[in-house]
Amino acid sequence: MLANAARCLLPGLMAALFALPAVAAEPLPAATPAVRIDSGTLAGLRDAATGLDEFRGIPYAAPPIGPLRWKPPQPVAGWTGTRAADHFSPRCMQLRWFSDMVFRSDGVSEDCLYLNVWTPAGSEGKKLPVLVYFYGGGFVGGDGSEFRYDGASLAQRGIVTVTVNYRLGVFGFLALPELADESPHHAAGNYGLLDQVAALRWVHRNIAAFGGDPDGVTIGGESAGSMSVSALMASPLSKGLMQRAIGESGAVLGNLAPWSLATAEHWGKVFQDHVGAHSLAALRAMPASTLLEATRDRDAARFKVDIDGWFLPRTPEAIYEAGAQARIPLLVGSNSGEGFYTGFLDDKPPTPANYRAVVERQFGKHADEALKLYPGGDEAEVKASGTALSGDAFIAFSTWRWMQWQRKTGGAPVYYYWFTKARPATRDGSTGPDPVAVHSGEIEYALGNLATNRVFAWTDADHKVSATMQGYFANFIKTGDPNGPGLPHWPAAAPKDGGLLRQEIGVDTHAFVDRNAPRYEFLERVGFRKKP
Repeated sequence: MLANAARCLLPGLMAALFALPAVAAEPLPAATPAVRIDSGTLAGLRDAATGLDEFRGIPYAAPPIGPLRWKPPQPVAGWTGTRAADHFSPRCMQLRWFSDMVFRSDGVSEDCLYLNVWTPAGSEGKKLPVLVYFYGGGFVGGDGSEFRYDGASLAQRGIVTVTVNYRLGVFGFLALPELADESPHHAAGNYGLLDQVAALRWVHRNIAAFGGDPDGVTIGGESAGSMSVSALMASPLSKGLMQRAIGESGAVLGNLAPWSLATAEHWGKVFQDHVGAHSLAALRAMPASTLLEATRDRDAARFKVDIDGWFLPRTPEAIYEAGAQARIPLLVGSNSGEGFYTGFLDDKPPTPANYRAVVERQFGKHADEALKLYPGGDEAEVKASGTALSGDAFIAFSTWRWMQWQRKTGGAPVYYYWFTKARPATRDGSTGPDPVAVHSGEIEYALGNLATNRVFAWTDADHKVSATMQGYFANFIKTGDPNGPGLPHWPAAAPKDGGLLRQEIGVDTHAFVDRNAPRYEFLERVGFRKKP
C-alpha cells in the first residue's frame, strides 16, 4: 500500500490503536468450540455476545524454515490431543514499512503459515458461504491478524470468514537459477502465492468442519491481496478452488504485470551478491533476521511475482485473453484517490508548468496525448488530473485491465465499483478529513470494521456507506450478485452511452457511465509499466 494511505495515521494515535482489545471475547470455559480437521482437533474461542466461534493460528502448511526456505509449502504435521487455536500466529517476516498496519500477531517469524477462521456458533453440518481474504502490503507487509481484516462482522452475516498469512518479500518471492534447477517444475519465486494455493486447498478439505461450503468459496483481497486474487484466477494450480472473486485495487495485469523468470532470477542474483552468499545453501543457512535487514536496501532487494512456468505457465495477459482464467463472477474496483497530485508533483505547487514538466518527463514523446487525456490548464485541472494520473499509474490501470479482460472473456458477470468516501477527521482533531478516498481506505468500510479503527472520528455517513458496501460484499459472497433488499441497484459492467456501467460507492451510491477507458487504453498503448 502507498504511504499516502497512511499519512493521516500519526504515531501517537497508533500507540492508542495498539492497545485495542481483541475483537473476540475471552473463551467461555464451559462452551469452548472444538472442531476436527484433517491434521487434528482444534479448540477455539466462543464469543457469547456475538454468537461466533473463532479459531486463530491454524497451521495449513509446515513451517518453511531450514531446508524448506524457498520451497513450495509442504503438508502440515498432524498432532494428537487438542491444539489450542486461541491466539494469532507470528506474522511472516517483514519490516515496519506501513504505519497503518495494526497487528494482533505474536511478533514475526519464518514459521508463519497459519490462517484464522470466524464462523457462527453451531454451524456444524451447515453449508455456509466462505470468504478467504488475502491482505495487502505490497508483498512486503501485512498479516491476517490486522484489525481491519477481522472476520467477525461478516461472520455475523452468516459467512465463514478466513484470513491467511503468506510469505513476503525475499522469503516469498526470491528467484534464482539454483532454485529453478532444484524444482521438478523448473520454477522459482512465487512462494507466497503457492502458500495461498495451499491455504485454498486446506479450505477445500477442511472448511466443512466449520460449517462452510467448500464449493461456495469467494477469494478476496486488497492491493497486493487483490493482485493475488487476479493471479490465483489465472493459475492452473488453483483451478476449481473458488467460485467467486473480489478485487480491491490491483491486478497482475497492465502496468503491474509480472516479471519474466529471467528478470526475477537476475534480481535474485543481485540480492545474493548483496548479502555475500556464494550459494543457495549459504543463503538458506543465513539467519532470517539478516536476510530481512538486507532488504532495507531497495536497490538491491527487488522481488516480484514472476512467470515461473508453474504457478503462472504464461503471462496473465495471455491467460485472460484466451479465457483460460477462472470463469467466475468478479466484483472489482478502485478508489477515487489511489494516488494524489501532491505526490505526482513531488510536492511542488500545482501550476500548469510544473504539471507539464512532470508529464513530459514521464511520457516523453507521448506527453501531448497524455495532456489531452489528463489536462492541466489551471490549478483545479492540475489537482484533478494529477490525482487521476497518479492513481492510474499506480494501480487503477491494472484494476481496469483485469475488469476488462474478465468482462470480455470470463463468461460471468463483472461488477465494477468506484469508491469515493473519504475518511473523516481524526478523533483528536489533529488532522482534517482526507480530500479523497485514499488507497486502502475502503477496507474497514467493506468488511464492516470501522469500529476497529479508533484513529478516525467516524460519522453517521461513514457507517451508512459501510453498511452499503458490506451489504454488497455479503450478497456477492453468498450469491455472486451484490444486489439485495435495501441497497441501491448495482448493474453488471456493460457498455452504455459510449462508456461502461459502474457503481459509485459513497455518500451518494449510484450507477453511472464511466468514460475513462481512453485513459487506460492510452497507458496500455504506450506500454506504461511500473518501474521495479
